[in-house]
Amino acid sequence: MRHTRISQDWLAAAAAGASALALTSCGLMPGGGQGETISMVVTENAPFQEPTEIAKDLLEEDGWTLDTTYVTDILQPNFTVDNGEYDVNFFQNLTYLWQFNQDHDLDLEPLFFMFEQPSGIYSKEYDDLEDLPDRAHIALPVDTANNGRGIQLLARAGLIEVDQSKNTSELSVNDITANPKDLEFVEVDQQSVGTVYDDVHAVFGFARLLAEVDVMPEEALIIETQDEALPFAMTIVAQPGFRETEPEKYDALQSAYHSDEVRQWYGEYLGGLLTPAFDRDVDAAWEEANR
Repeated sequence: MRHTRISQDWLAAAAAGASALALTSCGLMPGGGQGETISMVVTENAPFQEPTEIAKDLLEEDGWTLDTTYVTDILQPNFTVDNGEYDVNFFQNLTYLWQFNQDHDLDLEPLFFMFEQPSGIYSKEYDDLEDLPDRAHIALPVDTANNGRGIQLLARAGLIEVDQSKNTSELSVNDITANPKDLEFVEVDQQSVGTVYDDVHAVFGFARLLAEVDVMPEEALIIETQDEALPFAMTIVAQPGFRETEPEKYDALQSAYHSDEVRQWYGEYLGGLLTPAFDRDVDAAWEEANR
Protein backbone atom coordinates (compact mmCIF):
# COMPACT_ATOMS: atom_id res chain seq x y z
CA MET A 1 0.00 0.00 0.00
CA ARG A 2 1.48 3.29 -1.09
CA HIS A 3 0.74 6.36 1.01
CA THR A 4 1.34 9.70 -0.73
CA ARG A 5 0.93 12.92 1.19
CA ILE A 6 0.18 16.12 -0.68
CA SER A 7 -0.21 19.09 1.66
CA GLN A 8 0.36 22.81 1.65
CA ASP A 9 2.86 24.86 3.59
CA TRP A 10 0.27 25.60 6.26
CA LEU A 11 1.70 22.73 8.27
CA ALA A 12 4.88 24.73 8.61
CA ALA A 13 2.84 27.83 9.34
CA ALA A 14 1.40 26.15 12.41
CA ALA A 15 4.85 25.93 13.94
CA ALA A 16 5.40 29.61 13.32
CA GLY A 17 2.53 30.40 15.66
CA ALA A 18 -0.35 32.78 15.48
CA SER A 19 1.91 35.83 15.24
CA ALA A 20 2.67 34.93 11.65
CA LEU A 21 -0.98 35.06 10.65
CA ALA A 22 -1.52 36.23 7.09
CA LEU A 23 -5.20 36.97 6.56
CA THR A 24 -7.26 38.64 3.90
CA SER A 25 -9.38 41.09 5.84
CA CYS A 26 -12.92 42.14 5.05
CA GLY A 27 -13.68 45.24 7.07
CA LEU A 28 -11.78 46.60 10.06
CA MET A 29 -9.14 44.80 12.05
CA PRO A 30 -10.46 43.02 15.15
CA GLY A 31 -10.88 45.16 18.22
CA GLY A 32 -10.80 42.40 20.80
CA GLY A 33 -14.58 42.25 21.04
CA GLN A 34 -14.84 45.42 23.16
CA GLY A 35 -17.97 47.54 23.25
CA GLU A 36 -20.61 46.56 20.70
CA THR A 37 -18.17 44.76 18.40
CA ILE A 38 -17.84 41.01 17.92
CA SER A 39 -14.71 39.93 16.05
CA MET A 40 -14.83 36.79 13.95
CA VAL A 41 -12.57 34.88 11.57
CA VAL A 42 -14.48 32.94 8.90
CA THR A 43 -13.51 30.58 6.10
CA GLU A 44 -13.80 32.16 2.67
CA ASN A 45 -16.43 29.76 1.36
CA ALA A 46 -20.08 30.35 0.47
CA PRO A 47 -21.82 28.26 3.20
CA PHE A 48 -19.85 30.17 5.82
CA GLN A 49 -19.41 33.57 4.21
CA GLU A 50 -22.92 34.22 2.92
CA PRO A 51 -24.74 33.36 6.19
CA THR A 52 -22.18 35.51 7.98
CA GLU A 53 -23.05 38.50 5.80
CA ILE A 54 -26.74 37.93 6.58
CA ALA A 55 -25.96 37.66 10.30
CA LYS A 56 -23.85 40.81 10.08
CA ASP A 57 -26.81 42.81 8.75
CA LEU A 58 -29.15 41.41 11.41
CA LEU A 59 -26.65 42.20 14.16
CA GLU A 60 -26.22 45.72 12.86
CA GLU A 61 -29.97 46.25 13.18
CA ASP A 62 -29.60 45.42 16.88
CA GLY A 63 -26.64 47.77 17.38
CA TRP A 64 -23.81 45.24 17.01
CA THR A 65 -20.83 45.36 14.66
CA LEU A 66 -19.69 41.95 13.42
CA ASP A 67 -16.07 42.56 12.45
CA THR A 68 -15.13 39.75 10.05
CA THR A 69 -11.93 38.49 8.47
CA TYR A 70 -12.23 35.87 5.74
CA VAL A 71 -9.49 33.27 5.29
CA THR A 72 -8.68 30.03 3.50
CA ASP A 73 -6.38 28.72 6.26
CA ILE A 74 -7.65 25.90 8.52
CA LEU A 75 -5.08 26.25 11.31
CA GLN A 76 -4.66 29.87 12.29
CA PRO A 77 -8.35 30.63 12.99
CA ASN A 78 -8.17 28.48 16.12
CA PHE A 79 -4.89 29.96 17.28
CA THR A 80 -6.22 33.51 16.88
CA VAL A 81 -9.32 32.76 18.95
CA ASP A 82 -7.21 31.00 21.57
CA ASN A 83 -4.90 34.00 21.95
CA GLY A 84 -7.76 36.50 22.05
CA GLU A 85 -7.21 38.22 18.71
CA TYR A 86 -10.74 37.21 17.71
CA ASP A 87 -13.84 36.37 19.73
CA VAL A 88 -15.06 33.48 17.60
CA ASN A 89 -14.44 31.56 14.41
CA PHE A 90 -16.62 29.73 11.90
CA PHE A 91 -14.88 27.19 9.68
CA GLN A 92 -14.71 23.76 11.31
CA ASN A 93 -16.73 20.74 12.32
CA LEU A 94 -17.03 19.44 15.85
CA THR A 95 -14.62 16.53 15.41
CA TYR A 96 -11.97 18.68 13.75
CA LEU A 97 -12.16 21.02 16.75
CA TRP A 98 -11.76 18.11 19.17
CA GLN A 99 -8.74 16.77 17.28
CA PHE A 100 -7.21 20.25 17.00
CA ASN A 101 -7.51 20.74 20.75
CA GLN A 102 -5.78 17.40 21.33
CA ASP A 103 -3.00 18.13 18.85
CA HIS A 104 -2.24 21.66 20.09
CA ASP A 105 -3.16 21.45 23.79
CA LEU A 106 -6.04 23.93 23.49
CA ASP A 107 -9.46 23.95 25.13
CA LEU A 108 -11.63 25.84 22.64
CA GLU A 109 -15.34 25.05 22.75
CA PRO A 110 -18.24 24.97 20.27
CA LEU A 111 -20.97 27.55 20.89
CA PHE A 112 -23.65 26.08 18.64
CA PHE A 113 -24.10 23.99 15.52
CA MET A 114 -24.65 25.60 12.12
CA PHE A 115 -25.13 22.95 9.43
CA GLU A 116 -24.63 19.32 8.51
CA GLN A 117 -23.30 18.20 5.16
CA PRO A 118 -23.36 14.69 3.75
CA SER A 119 -19.95 13.41 2.69
CA GLY A 120 -19.15 10.43 0.54
CA ILE A 121 -16.90 8.75 -1.98
CA TYR A 122 -17.23 9.83 -5.60
CA SER A 123 -15.69 8.71 -8.88
CA LYS A 124 -15.70 10.25 -12.33
CA GLU A 125 -14.99 6.94 -14.04
CA TYR A 126 -16.70 4.24 -11.98
CA ASP A 127 -20.32 3.67 -10.95
CA ASP A 128 -19.65 1.19 -8.16
CA LEU A 129 -16.91 0.85 -5.56
CA GLU A 130 -16.51 -2.79 -6.51
CA ASP A 131 -15.45 -1.65 -9.99
CA LEU A 132 -12.41 0.21 -8.70
CA PRO A 133 -9.29 -1.44 -10.12
CA ASP A 134 -6.39 -2.83 -8.14
CA ARG A 135 -4.02 -0.08 -6.97
CA ALA A 136 -6.70 2.57 -7.57
CA HIS A 137 -5.77 6.03 -6.32
CA ILE A 138 -8.17 7.33 -3.65
CA ALA A 139 -7.98 10.97 -2.51
CA LEU A 140 -8.60 11.61 1.18
CA PRO A 141 -8.47 14.84 3.24
CA VAL A 142 -5.10 15.21 4.91
CA ASP A 143 -6.48 16.40 8.27
CA THR A 144 -7.00 13.62 10.79
CA ALA A 145 -10.60 14.47 11.66
CA ASN A 146 -11.81 14.00 8.09
CA ASN A 147 -9.26 11.45 6.89
CA GLY A 148 -10.88 8.69 8.92
CA ARG A 149 -14.31 9.38 7.47
CA GLY A 150 -13.23 8.22 4.04
CA ILE A 151 -11.40 5.24 5.48
CA GLN A 152 -14.48 4.22 7.47
CA LEU A 153 -16.69 4.39 4.39
CA LEU A 154 -14.27 2.20 2.43
CA ALA A 155 -14.33 -0.24 5.33
CA ARG A 156 -18.14 -0.23 5.44
CA ALA A 157 -18.14 -0.98 1.73
CA GLY A 158 -15.85 -3.96 2.31
CA LEU A 159 -12.90 -2.70 0.26
CA ILE A 160 -10.56 -2.55 3.25
CA GLU A 161 -10.46 -3.63 6.89
CA VAL A 162 -9.50 -1.30 9.73
CA ASP A 163 -8.60 -1.39 13.40
CA GLN A 164 -12.06 -1.64 15.01
CA SER A 165 -10.80 -0.37 18.36
CA LYS A 166 -10.46 3.18 17.00
CA ASN A 167 -13.15 5.80 16.48
CA THR A 168 -13.66 7.22 13.00
CA SER A 169 -11.98 10.50 13.97
CA GLU A 170 -8.84 8.62 15.03
CA LEU A 171 -8.45 6.45 11.94
CA SER A 172 -5.65 6.94 9.44
CA VAL A 173 -4.22 4.88 6.60
CA ASN A 174 -1.87 3.37 9.19
CA ASP A 175 -4.88 1.69 10.80
CA ILE A 176 -5.80 -0.28 7.67
CA THR A 177 -5.33 -3.95 8.52
CA ALA A 178 -6.30 -5.43 5.15
CA ASN A 179 -6.22 -3.89 1.68
CA PRO A 180 -6.90 -6.66 -0.87
CA LYS A 181 -7.09 -4.27 -3.83
CA ASP A 182 -3.83 -2.59 -2.75
CA LEU A 183 -5.54 0.79 -2.92
CA GLU A 184 -3.20 3.76 -2.92
CA PHE A 185 -4.13 6.84 -0.89
CA VAL A 186 -3.40 10.42 -1.89
CA GLU A 187 -3.88 12.92 0.93
CA VAL A 188 -4.89 16.46 -0.05
CA ASP A 189 -6.15 19.58 1.66
CA GLN A 190 -9.85 19.10 2.45
CA GLN A 191 -10.80 22.07 0.26
CA SER A 192 -9.00 20.54 -2.74
CA VAL A 193 -10.97 17.32 -3.21
CA GLY A 194 -13.09 18.89 -5.94
CA THR A 195 -10.03 19.98 -7.89
CA VAL A 196 -8.47 16.48 -7.87
CA TYR A 197 -11.73 14.73 -8.77
CA ASP A 198 -10.66 14.34 -12.43
CA ASP A 199 -7.18 13.10 -11.57
CA VAL A 200 -7.81 10.10 -9.30
CA HIS A 201 -9.97 7.00 -9.43
CA ALA A 202 -12.13 8.15 -6.50
CA VAL A 203 -12.28 10.87 -3.83
CA PHE A 204 -13.80 11.22 -0.40
CA GLY A 205 -15.21 14.68 -0.07
CA PHE A 206 -17.87 17.01 1.28
CA ALA A 207 -20.97 17.03 -0.87
CA ARG A 208 -20.92 20.82 -1.14
CA LEU A 209 -17.38 20.84 -2.55
CA LEU A 210 -18.24 18.23 -5.15
CA ALA A 211 -21.48 20.05 -5.98
CA GLU A 212 -19.42 23.14 -6.76
CA VAL A 213 -17.86 21.17 -9.64
CA ASP A 214 -21.31 19.86 -10.68
CA VAL A 215 -21.03 16.46 -8.98
CA MET A 216 -24.17 15.92 -6.89
CA PRO A 217 -24.77 13.64 -3.87
CA GLU A 218 -26.85 11.18 -5.88
CA GLU A 219 -23.66 10.38 -7.81
CA ALA A 220 -21.83 9.23 -4.68
CA LEU A 221 -20.74 5.61 -4.66
CA ILE A 222 -21.34 5.54 -0.90
CA ILE A 223 -22.41 8.31 1.47
CA GLU A 224 -22.52 8.83 5.22
CA THR A 225 -25.68 8.24 7.19
CA GLN A 226 -27.05 11.10 9.29
CA ASP A 227 -25.71 9.49 12.46
CA GLU A 228 -22.26 9.11 10.88
CA ALA A 229 -22.28 12.75 9.77
CA LEU A 230 -23.50 14.42 12.99
CA PRO A 231 -20.10 14.54 14.77
CA PHE A 232 -18.85 16.48 11.74
CA ALA A 233 -21.53 19.18 11.77
CA MET A 234 -20.14 22.71 11.43
CA THR A 235 -19.85 24.89 14.52
CA ILE A 236 -19.08 28.39 15.69
CA VAL A 237 -16.23 28.25 18.21
CA ALA A 238 -14.89 30.42 21.06
CA GLN A 239 -12.67 30.31 24.10
CA PRO A 240 -13.97 28.21 27.01
CA GLY A 241 -16.62 29.95 29.08
CA PHE A 242 -17.54 32.45 26.35
CA ARG A 243 -21.26 31.91 26.95
CA GLU A 244 -20.84 32.76 30.62
CA THR A 245 -18.38 35.64 30.31
CA GLU A 246 -19.92 37.21 27.18
CA PRO A 247 -23.62 36.31 27.39
CA GLU A 248 -24.80 39.29 25.34
CA LYS A 249 -22.41 38.48 22.50
CA TYR A 250 -23.38 34.83 22.63
CA ASP A 251 -27.11 35.57 22.53
CA ALA A 252 -26.67 38.08 19.71
CA LEU A 253 -24.61 35.67 17.63
CA GLN A 254 -26.95 32.74 18.09
CA SER A 255 -30.01 34.83 17.35
CA ALA A 256 -28.51 36.15 14.10
CA TYR A 257 -26.97 32.89 12.87
CA HIS A 258 -30.02 30.81 13.76
CA SER A 259 -32.39 33.29 12.17
CA ASP A 260 -35.08 32.48 9.63
CA GLU A 261 -33.08 34.44 7.06
CA VAL A 262 -30.03 32.22 7.48
CA ARG A 263 -32.18 29.08 7.48
CA GLN A 264 -33.77 30.22 4.22
CA TRP A 265 -30.34 30.78 2.66
CA TYR A 266 -29.29 27.21 3.43
CA GLY A 267 -32.60 25.96 2.04
CA GLU A 268 -31.86 27.64 -1.28
CA TYR A 269 -28.13 26.93 -1.54
CA LEU A 270 -27.40 24.06 -3.95
CA GLY A 271 -31.01 22.97 -3.74
CA GLY A 272 -30.98 22.60 0.03
CA LEU A 273 -27.93 20.32 0.04
CA LEU A 274 -26.84 21.52 3.50
CA THR A 275 -29.13 20.89 6.46
CA PRO A 276 -29.29 23.53 9.23
CA ALA A 277 -28.37 21.91 12.54
CA PHE A 278 -29.75 24.72 14.68
CA ASP A 279 -31.76 22.36 16.90
CA ARG A 280 -28.97 19.86 17.49
CA ASP A 281 -27.62 19.72 21.05
CA VAL A 282 -24.01 20.87 20.71
CA ASP A 283 -23.25 20.36 24.39
CA ALA A 284 -24.32 16.72 24.33
CA ALA A 285 -22.34 16.12 21.15
CA TRP A 286 -19.28 17.85 22.63
CA GLU A 287 -19.52 15.77 25.80
CA GLU A 288 -19.70 12.62 23.67
CA ALA A 289 -16.68 13.71 21.64
CA ASN A 290 -14.64 14.23 24.80
CA ARG A 291 -15.37 10.86 26.40
